[in-house]
Amino acid sequence: MQLNDPAIWSARFRAVREHSLALAAPLSIEDCCAQSMPDASPIKWHLAHTTWFFETFILETMERDFAPFHPAFRVLFNSYYNGVGEKHPRPQRGLLTRPSLDEVRAYRADVDARIAALIGSGLDSDARARLATLLTLGMQHEQQHQELMLTDVKHLLAQNGLNPAYLDVPLPPAPAASALTWLPFDGGVTDVGYEGDGFCFDNELPRHRQYVEPFELASRLVTNGDYLAFIEAGGYRDPGLWLAEGWDWVCTQGLQQPLYWRRDDAGNWFEFTLTGLQPLDLNRPLTHVSLFEADAYAHWAGARLPTEAEWEHAVRVAGVVPGAPLQLPHPGGERLAEGLQEMFGHCWQWTSSSYTPYPGFKPAAGAIGEYNGKFMVNQYVLRGSSCATPAGHTRASYRNFFPAGARWQFTGIRLAR
Repeated sequence: MQLNDPAIWSARFRAVREHSLALAAPLSIEDCCAQSMPDASPIKWHLAHTTWFFETFILETMERDFAPFHPAFRVLFNSYYNGVGEKHPRPQRGLLTRPSLDEVRAYRADVDARIAALIGSGLDSDARARLATLLTLGMQHEQQHQELMLTDVKHLLAQNGLNPAYLDVPLPPAPAASALTWLPFDGGVTDVGYEGDGFCFDNELPRHRQYVEPFELASRLVTNGDYLAFIEAGGYRDPGLWLAEGWDWVCTQGLQQPLYWRRDDAGNWFEFTLTGLQPLDLNRPLTHVSLFEADAYAHWAGARLPTEAEWEHAVRVAGVVPGAPLQLPHPGGERLAEGLQEMFGHCWQWTSSSYTPYPGFKPAAGAIGEYNGKFMVNQYVLRGSSCATPAGHTRASYRNFFPAGARWQFTGIRLAR
């Protein structure tokens, strides 16, 4: 990878950075500072941390006469990179009332200008290659945080009894859900992992062979209407459907429905969305469920969750190509006459696969190597992408991952058998 055209690289960098600010634009200063739970981060922190990434991994190592914008930011906005040094505690990010949002914006502007100057400077070929690699990783990292910005602010606003909307736009009804059909796939040895000469994360490599038994995959995602039937059939009251840890999770938290579902005194169901509280649309893909809920529903439906190898194999055999990102405030549903539907751009899809390294996986040297490998324990893989996923993050080999109880992301269910 080479930095052959500084103008193109500068434009790419600027577009990514400006999009983060655009995502924060509908929010108040108070919205940007608050933290709703330890797993989520304030918008102000996201804006600062993504800037910290460029300052720490590029400017600090490549800029002549480097000086930090603010020495304390190295600790305040370090997320989990132990190789870099101390970190501000994650559950306390919402206590960082200082620096102000204006100062964070100034921090971004300063680092952006210095990165632009570095891109345009007379680096030798080795340095240009290194800069291109780190810039690409930094931009992909920021785009991951752009998705987190939307899911984190949704969780934040959902705690407010005013049911405030992030976007004051209408949410059109989804098209009628098609009948769920089962699509067969032959078993055998299949290739899993990234193939190509573009960017991928290290956890998508190396490409390797894996055997899958013959299987069937559901043609579409589980809808709100499908899941409502599970609820009305007593799904949250039947321990026989749940993994032991999942049943403990349900009982401890007293759960009876997905994260953002609400029911009024008359028994009417609503769903909190980025456009505020909306009547539950039974045709929309179900979203914001945990692996525990996904697995319980699959058992109730007489099916199971796919493995990540099955999911990727099906996408490749069926020739499903990710289209342009929808960037909708909520999963909308995709109604085709036949074939696999809603593989990308609606909901991340839980698999039954534990998040583990592929055979031959080797993390990068240094703190950059902490990006993915250190999290390969007690997590499950999700495949596809969601309505909040930015461009460049929709490919067959992409591996998202979360703990079994996570449900603040746009996570849904595709059945297999």
